[in-house]
Amino acid sequence: MNWVGDWAGRRRCLTPDRIALVDPERNLQLTYRELDDRARRWATWMVDSLGLGQGDVIALLSRNRLEAIEIFMAAGKVGIVVAPVSHRLSPAEAADILSRLQPEWLLVDTALGDYVEGLQGAVATLRSLAFGAPDSAVEQALERVTPRPVNHPLTLADPCLLVHTGGSTGLPKICRISHRQMVWNAVELLVAAPEGLASRRELVLFPLFHVGGWNTVLPILYAGGCAVVPPAFDPAAVLRAIDTHRINHLGAVEAMLQAIAADPAFGGASLASLEAITTAGAPCAETSMAPFLARGITVRQSYGLTEAGPSNFINARATADPASAVTERASVGTSFFHCDYRIVDPADGSAVPTGESGELQLRSPHDFDGYLDDPERTRSRWTDDGWIRSGDLAREDAEGRVFIVGRIDNVIVSGGENIAAEEVERLLGEHPAIKGVMVFGVPDERWGERPVAWLTGPAHDALPGIRDWLDDRLARFKHPATLQVVEALPVTGAGKPDRRRAREAYIQATQGEGP
Repeated sequence: MNWVGDWAGRRRCLTPDRIALVDPERNLQLTYRELDDRARRWATWMVDSLGLGQGDVIALLSRNRLEAIEIFMAAGKVGIVVAPVSHRLSPAEAADILSRLQPEWLLVDTALGDYVEGLQGAVATLRSLAFGAPDSAVEQALERVTPRPVNHPLTLADPCLLVHTGGSTGLPKICRISHRQMVWNAVELLVAAPEGLASRRELVLFPLFHVGGWNTVLPILYAGGCAVVPPAFDPAAVLRAIDTHRINHLGAVEAMLQAIAADPAFGGASLASLEAITTAGAPCAETSMAPFLARGITVRQSYGLTEAGPSNFINARATADPASAVTERASVGTSFFHCDYRIVDPADGSAVPTGESGELQLRSPHDFDGYLDDPERTRSRWTDDGWIRSGDLAREDAEGRVFIVGRIDNVIVSGGENIAAEEVERLLGEHPAIKGVMVFGVPDERWGERPVAWLTGPAHDALPGIRDWLDDRLARFKHPATLQVVEALPVTGAGKPDRRRAREAYIQATQGEGP
């Protein structure tokens, strides 16, 4: 069908003069007509000058910028597959990704030139082009292009993205994302928003090198809303953008909320236009929501999985009862309209009773098409009866609210007892002297594993009393064997806790020490 992939062209026909995209740093904005004009130029140039066609892969190394979205819109017209690569990856990780992608071209944001130089041999054999600077060869070439019809009819099953996962459990996996998956996700978000998305002025903080960024931008453009796209996350710039561009919604991970609230400009910012914030990536503590709730801004949690979503759960319910509201905000609500879920015992797949934790499994029309060139991992992601294994532990209460407990991979088995790292983190995060917390397991000769907690904030003086504070809140066997104050907590490129890196750093630093 001609409309598949032609996000910019179809929306142009409906609302040509509405503002589609805003770059707050460059004070640049594009209407839907202008966005489609740019996408047509890119598409014509890709076909005529780069020799690209349906099914070809281009790798994209870019910050969040309008050109990256233009490239995606152009690729969709032709059937070219876009493979964003994170500039937060180590050189070894990026080289691994590129070697597996084998792209026809590598398109690079000029601002990331130093990063690309650091990749050295990984890009030596790739044909590459730099874009973004007004005087770049690419921009000059685009100016000379006479756009012509290059739109190619596609099926919803055709691929549009190759997206790597966050890599917190090893080298990143590359997910094959179809047009079907992204269209269905846009539909899910439209259905879930009572007021629709056409009136949204969305501040895009999730990076475009992960699926969360695209799953923020595309539903807004699908509906005819406006996406404001800063190049990188900066708390002061976020506060300016909210007031300057009348932002009414944004999505963020917990660390972003903490950084925004801690910025000196937070108290003086109006934030009058900001109606709601949706958190993602990992459970968000009430203490991190509190500064925004105090300003009258709704904060809700969501949940998604690249392989099964990207969006699967949203907390859209509201309650006037303060006590119930705290519990409500701690949950991810329930699944989107077109998404089924079940919570099962990871060992045998049997349903767990209400209130008990088990693996969350998902089934919807917006699951992924498997991992690139990895059939074994792809098969292991699905159950025999067609559900996607999330690898996340969840529980459902009597009201039907779902709570994410943690990752199965993050369960610490100590002395035969299971300890969910995220449960300990949530409780420690409620202590007034603790700003951030990460819990991970390390080998122990006596217990098999023991939990270690890294803390940030003014926690040094409070350390002696933290264990006593935990006594009435957490079973003794779940208490961290070690509490350690650190300067910062490691995160993945997607902003999620990087426990693997923390564990490796801790073990390396304590080698030769006793338990």
